[in-house]
Amino acid sequence: MSKINIFCFGFGQVAEGFINKLIQEKKDFDLSITSRQETHQIELNNFKITSYHFTDDKFDSSIDKKLKEANYILISIPPIEGKDIVAKYFDKNLQGITNCKWITYLSATSVYGDHKGEWVNENSTTKPTSPNGSNRLAAENTWKKLSNKHKYPLQIFRLAGIYSNEFNILKRLQTGKLQVVDKKNHFFSRIHVEDIANILFKSLDNFKNNEIYNICDDKPASQSDVAAYGAKLLNLKNPNTVKLEEVESEMLRNFYKDSKKVDNKKMKTFFKYNLKFPTYVEGLEYIFNNNL
Repeated sequence: MSKINIFCFGFGQVAEGFINKLIQEKKDFDLSITSRQETHQIELNNFKITSYHFTDDKFDSSIDKKLKEANYILISIPPIEGKDIVAKYFDKNLQGITNCKWITYLSATSVYGDHKGEWVNENSTTKPTSPNGSNRLAAENTWKKLSNKHKYPLQIFRLAGIYSNEFNILKRLQTGKLQVVDKKNHFFSRIHVEDIANILFKSLDNFKNNEIYNICDDKPASQSDVAAYGAKLLNLKNPNTVKLEEVESEMLRNFYKDSKKVDNKKMKTFFKYNLKFPTYVEGLEYIFNNNL
């Protein structure tokens, strides 16, 4: 089995989940990541990783060499002040990356905006209502232009709301930090981080250039339905609801602006993937039953 070279811009829960999947599958790989700190070494499951300094205006010059060696480049750094700093770096500093089999840009389903509870797929109109959605859509378009300009192999994953064994509604219910807004016909989609990692792993050997995929589970639902199921598992009362105008958090207000059901058929068909957690029911039950 030949060694593969992976470069991750940013190393949040999705990137970490992907690397843990590679370790679990006993893949032989070399990994480089970035952070805002000075270049240093970290360990993940006894695996040594070099973390290179990378910000908008300063970066470790070794990154260029590592990217030219990379077979797979994962980009999970969100836009900063409306700009994609990784795309800017690529355009200024890189011409050819001949060893690269794919660049995966992690976007978000917020690019669709509000579709009044109707279904959306990858061909649906993108009409973002939030700054986050607008910035993500601009970043997608930047990456598509770069891909055409420099012949980069690109795929874009539009991720739904991510939950995990560490970050989930059960923990927020237990701490009393969950705010559920009373809004009719509000649907959103979600995805367990382990399913994202599994799809990234599948894409190592199954890639098509310049494609976009919705990465979400099978059952869009309202926040109140998910909270009610979580409360039932924990044997707690359903959390009180508040009116949208009472919400102080701008992020939460933006979240409730959009209502849509995100279709995942393209993802499941192309990657031939059966979700480990097809709905929030299986995901929350797994977390609850394993005391996570």
